[in-house]
Amino acid sequence: MRHLVEDWVYGGVLAGLALCVVAIGLAARLDTAELAVFLLIPIYMFHQYEEHADDRFRLFVNGVLGNGATLLTRLDVFLINVPGVWGIYSLLFTLAVTVHLGIGLIAAYTTLLNAVVHIAQAIKMRSYNLGLVTAVVLFVPGSIWAIWELYGSGMGYHILGLAAALIIHGLIIAHVARRLRLIRPGTPPKGAST
Repeated sequence: MRHLVEDWVYGGVLAGLALCVVAIGLAARLDTAELAVFLLIPIYMFHQYEEHADDRFRLFVNGVLGNGATLLTRLDVFLINVPGVWGIYSLLFTLAVTVHLGIGLIAAYTTLLNAVVHIAQAIKMRSYNLGLVTAVVLFVPGSIWAIWELYGSGMGYHILGLAAALIIHGLIIAHVARRLRLIRPGTPPKGAST
């Protein structure tokens, strides 16, 4: 289990490539909106590689925000990204195809919000941040395409998608902020992207 927790990101980038090949076959069976939701899974896996290879993101958060204290553990990062992204996005795709296509907007808005956070952080810091390239090159067009394809799902699903994206990101930030308060009571976090 230790190797899965520590090295998940390398399997993820390979799984992302495999899912892109699978998407070619699925394209013949899925409508365009369903395919757009499906492709958010491998797109996110490529982003995770840029962000988390060599444990960079965890080390950055712990070093910069925690001044060397452990705000994120390897297990935290694994749980956020494997069940939290791969699992949830896979479930959202399944529900979008079997229950209502609008459910896929949760994945689309979550991906777009993550891109916005990366871009805003880059502008604020005037420098590259881990995951910025794939956020700009993959997240922005991929999520906008999915939102465009799912546009007719109804305003309720768009609100649900945006609200879920905000809650998901808020939970991660709250987790890091809670750890920071435990380490340094009375010190607010500087902010972090996921």
